[in-house]
Amino acid sequence: MNRIFSFHVVSVDGYYQGPEGEFDWPNTDEGFLEFSVAQLKEIDTLVFGRRTYEHMAAYWPTSEALESDPVIAGLMNSYAKIVVSHTLAEPRWHNTEVITDPALLRARRGTLAVFGSSELTTSLLAAGLIDELRVMVHPVVLGAGRPLFHTADRRHSLTLTQSRTFTTGNVLLTYRPAGR
Repeated sequence: MNRIFSFHVVSVDGYYQGPEGEFDWPNTDEGFLEFSVAQLKEIDTLVFGRRTYEHMAAYWPTSEALESDPVIAGLMNSYAKIVVSHTLAEPRWHNTEVITDPALLRARRGTLAVFGSSELTTSLLAAGLIDELRVMVHPVVLGAGRPLFHTADRRHSLTLTQSRTFTTGNVLLTYRPAGR
């Protein structure tokens, strides 16, 4: 049996990227980093869509990431990684497997975490494959950008199971999809 959760950071107005695709606005501090490490320690496998994977693979294995954030970089680099993609041919990040059918995620053991990858999260939610949705709301209004669920084509009811406020003003909202 496995469990699949998805984690995203968004602005108060619901954007996960700014108007030019920027991601320079998240409000992080020591508490956020402690949460990030704890969250990483509860998973067995990282899951990404192709675009998010390419961003992560371009950063976490670098000497910059290893020097500036050695604990998180060490964890990110050590885990098995799955990319759900029809276009990624040659994954370059260590310990990465490419699959084309997201339903295959249910065959995996342990806890799988989708970090970022809003389109993948939306499709997994529609397919009934997400067990938990974690959304970290940051206290910033971007005014424009890319909304988290911009590819959703129908309503998805969620049940709030937990909320947590950080000293930075970030709020973590944890949801269970209705019917799970």
